Amino acid sequence: MSLLVKICGLSTRETLETALDAGADMVGFVFFPPSPRHVSLEIGRDLGRLVKRRALKVALTVDADDATLDNIMDALSPDIFQLHGKESVARLRDIKQKYGRPVMKAVPVANAADLAVLPGYAAVADRILFDARAPKDATRPGGLGAPFDWHLLENLDLTLPYMVSGGLHADNVGEAVRVTRAGGVDVSSGIESAPGVKDPEMIKAFIRAARATQELSVR
Repeated sequence: MSLLVKICGLSTRETLETALDAGADMVGFVFFPPSPRHVSLEIGRDLGRLVKRRALKVALTVDADDATLDNIMDALSPDIFQLHGKESVARLRDIKQKYGRPVMKAVPVANAADLAVLPGYAAVADRILFDARAPKDATRPGGLGAPFDWHLLENLDLTLPYMVSGGLHADNVGEAVRVTRAGGVDVSSGIESAPGVKDPEMIKAFIRAARATQELSVR
């Protein structure tokens, strides 16, 4: 199975086109005002139209209510909802049933105890995204540029597809995949020249590095 590459936090036409042309499998749009990567519904609608099924559109939300999700559905019509907050298993189930979209649940990881939530989420989610746990004083749960200890996933017993995120960049994505055996990688801050400012060359370099990892694994 090929490695899925997700470019998250896109907010301009130029960087979206770069990600699509470079072969991203998923493109993520952040609908969370505290994030420097937040996009308005109008920008989300505009960017979503450019995708034209060249990649899966992912809407990242954090403990969003139904009204917010209704607006995102209308503007972006995402292929996947990425739930990055403290959503319960019941909330995941409700979102799937109401919107008819797959859900990817982000699980913050700092130590082995953080993996205890997996059985509950795995029973409902379509995919798990392992991300670095944010510090207690952080204003947002992700996009902070910090990796977690990937070795925590070495003996993971999870049949559900999963991706890894948190502090990834072109120089370490290969090691992340090797250690975690993840089926996908998700990058945001690791392809930025400043918080929220994506760098086209860094996007291309990351996707090249991720694809090279995949090529080495099948030799």
